[in-house]
Formats: sequence, C-alpha cells, structure tokens
Amino acid sequence: MKTIFARVGIGPMLFAAGMLVGGATTGAALAERQPHMGSALANLQRAAYQLNVAQRDKGGHRAAALNLTNQAIAQVRAGIAYDNHK
Repeated sequence: MKTIFARVGIGPMLFAAGMLVGGATTGAALAERQPHMGSALANLQRAAYQLNVAQRDKGGHRAAALNLTNQAIAQVRAGIAYDNHK
C-alpha cells in the first residue's frame, strides 16, 4: 500500500499545508468583520486543496477547475481588501 506522499507527491502536500496555514490565519482574522467572505475564502481554499490532490487523469478539467478556484480565491481576497480600505 502506497503512502499518501508516494501517491500525491511532496509538492502538492507542501502546497496544501501552506494553503491550510495561510487560510486559517486569514480566515480567522476575517471571520469577525466579514463572516460570509471569510467562510467563502475558507471553502475555496479547501476546494483548491481537494483539486490539487485529486488524480490528474481528468482531461484537463481538474487543472482548469483548480485555476478557476485560485482566481476565485484572489477575487474574494480583493473584495475583502477593498471593503477593509473604504
């Protein structure tokens, strides 16, 4: 039986760990002032993690979904930043 590191690879695991740590820090700070945006951001980060560790044989759709999810994360962060500075 292969370990998760052998199946997924160390790169995606490090990426996921960074997303979780960064998301937890950012999400906690935002939850108080912008609970819905903070929740959306945390959900998108979990989705990005799941897409990143999914099997790669999806005809390019997994990669496209990951790209769009990362774009959505950037837009949510931009919306939060905009609201925080107005």
